[in-house]
Amino acid sequence: MENTIVGVDLAKNVIQVCVFTNKKVLSNTEMTPSEFIGFLANSQALTIVFESCGTSNYWKRTANDLGHDARLISAKLVSAVRQNQKTDKNDALAIVQATLLPEVTFISGKSIEQQQLQSIMRLRELAVKQKTAAGNQIKSLLLELNIKVSNRGGGMKSAIERTLEDAENGLTAEFRSALDIAWQQYILILKSINEYDNCLEKSIESHSECKKLLKLEGVGTLNAINLYIALGCAELGVFEKGKDASACIGLTPIQYSSGGKTKLGSIGKYVKNSLLRSQLITGAMSAVSHASNREPITTKDRWIQSMVERRGKKCTAVALANKTVRTAYAMLTQNTEYKAELI
Repeated sequence: MENTIVGVDLAKNVIQVCVFTNKKVLSNTEMTPSEFIGFLANSQALTIVFESCGTSNYWKRTANDLGHDARLISAKLVSAVRQNQKTDKNDALAIVQATLLPEVTFISGKSIEQQQLQSIMRLRELAVKQKTAAGNQIKSLLLELNIKVSNRGGGMKSAIERTLEDAENGLTAEFRSALDIAWQQYILILKSINEYDNCLEKSIESHSECKKLLKLEGVGTLNAINLYIALGCAELGVFEKGKDASACIGLTPIQYSSGGKTKLGSIGKYVKNSLLRSQLITGAMSAVSHASNREPITTKDRWIQSMVERRGKKCTAVALANKTVRTAYAMLTQNTEYKAELI
């Protein structure tokens, strides 16, 4: 069974399992989750390939625990390989066919710790979006009543308090009640963001890899956890070098090559995880601004200042974020500490 490949197409209630061995499809059947667990438990060591999706990390860990070689493969690659119409059987077969392609790069799975950190991060991201949306709505509705919100005048809190306390502004009791509810919801969102931040601060203490990443320039709690989620996997071999990890995040120039001629463009507008790249560049921009306003202490400070003179702060921030990812990759793969080189 060593040369047997099992392609698994995951769904909420059913799992399609395609068994390929001796250069032919042995079976392509539908199973329930409990039947699939029984199949894994009763089979010898197999190469099991899951299409990357919402539950694939869980099933990958389960298959590994039962002694199998479990891997994840890109859904985009499977879609390109799939023949005929999109069905569960064709998807499972396409997973096997994509696995047999030469030099296929598999996706690294996440540990349960990484998934929990990622969940907290996503809850925080949603709360931040809700905060922005709720704040903009309240400000816009007040502006329609010619009530302007100004930071100099105490901000939105002061504007709402004045509006609710003013008995001669012609507003009804029902509107005042609705405005007060909206304000209380906004305050609750702010509290939830603070609680998520506290959860992340406490979580980072129990992860030594995250604590090491905090020593990098422009890396705070959020970026340390982001880098740990993106890179800090036991299967870091999915990237051969730090440059590949940086390119995956979208911090290297897009290459246009043809006829032996190479042309490098911008870093590209669209990436899979634009928020991760944005946060890394934001942190790098802070480090660049700080290093630009003082005498250089480290060799990286000197590099930042010379880069700012040649290309400006924005390009320097992207370059520093690129360096940060590559340094973080080296730290996690080689289990080393970051020490800035003093001048």
